Amino acid sequence: MVNPTYEKLGSAPSMIRELFAYGLRRSAEVGPENVFDYSLGNPSIPAPQPVQQALLDVLHDTDPIQVHGYSMAGGFDGTRRAVAEDLTHRFGMTIRPEELFFTCGAAAALISVIRALTVSPDSEFVAIAPYFPEYLPFVESNGGKLVSVPADLDTFQISLDILEAHLTSHTQAVLVNSPNNPTGVVYSRQTLEGLAELLRRKSTQFGHPIYLIADEPYRELVYDGVEVPFLPTIYPNTLVCYSYSKSLSLPGERIGYVCVPSCVEGQADVLHAVAGAARSSGHVCPPTLVQLALQRCADARPDLAAYDANRRLLYRELTQMGYECIPPQGAFYIFVRVPDGDDVAFSQRAKLEHDLLVVPSTAFHCPGFLRLSYCVSHDMILRSLPAFRAIREKYQ
Repeated sequence: MVNPTYEKLGSAPSMIRELFAYGLRRSAEVGPENVFDYSLGNPSIPAPQPVQQALLDVLHDTDPIQVHGYSMAGGFDGTRRAVAEDLTHRFGMTIRPEELFFTCGAAAALISVIRALTVSPDSEFVAIAPYFPEYLPFVESNGGKLVSVPADLDTFQISLDILEAHLTSHTQAVLVNSPNNPTGVVYSRQTLEGLAELLRRKSTQFGHPIYLIADEPYRELVYDGVEVPFLPTIYPNTLVCYSYSKSLSLPGERIGYVCVPSCVEGQADVLHAVAGAARSSGHVCPPTLVQLALQRCADARPDLAAYDANRRLLYRELTQMGYECIPPQGAFYIFVRVPDGDDVAFSQRAKLEHDLLVVPSTAFHCPGFLRLSYCVSHDMILRSLPAFRAIREKYQ
């Protein structure tokens, strides 16, 4: 006998992972130069030089027992202090080291927060579609209910009127992801201020705080000077879940954190609940080596020139072919409207006829679009353009 919920999760297909696995198989068969894989959001630029140097310095200068030993459950004091100082300097809001709880990546941060806020089987978490597919198992496997609310399909900003209609007395939190995966859209300050006003009003109406969970692994990946507001400065009851996977090209190191600022209502209790949730799920003692490196380079930032060049090339070429695309402002994704609305059929045709791997937006609970991850080589984009053109001509 096994737990049927987890058996279902373990056997359920992932459109993204299946495409990626298909790409690996086809690359072995026809050569990687003939496969155009836009499936996975795996950073293709190297970690910034200060990060690479910090990792080497830690290995060279630090007692090996410490480098490879356990840290405290919530992270090293020095790491929390360095990151808190960086956040305070950047966002003009005092963040104290004890307000940070380090985790094994953003997934562990989100799971810990969701588990901490799930107080009954009726607890509801609202996500703005399209959204990261794992939100659903993160919520449901921890005993809550995920409520999906569609974004404005023209701008992919939050439709506040529609969101308000889905908020109930059981709403524990609203999940927001900006810059957004899969659209590349950044929620505007106007949108976020409207969201904050709505959540304050509904919190008062329902007699308990509705928290905002800010899922922010792409915070630093923005272009053309677009602002990414630090959400606790707009809505005090915000819990920030962060990862260095995308910003510093460290997805395999599994390092992130939960920030529970002092302005959060019941801050001490919330932070203790997050720590207890992490403990109960086994997400304790985050990786040591990368924590020690972060102490030395907490102010490191990515060089986005390669991603920006890819973004501009792909957007320009696809729109000239007649595709409708959401102008990407952040992350490394472009969201393309499917000519006839059938994203799954388009993805299948592209795969089988052209070895062009694009993710149908049905995976993100918003059918009718395709997600292209442009953290790939510039040359691959150039070589893939005839395939996009050929498919577009068939739809014409």
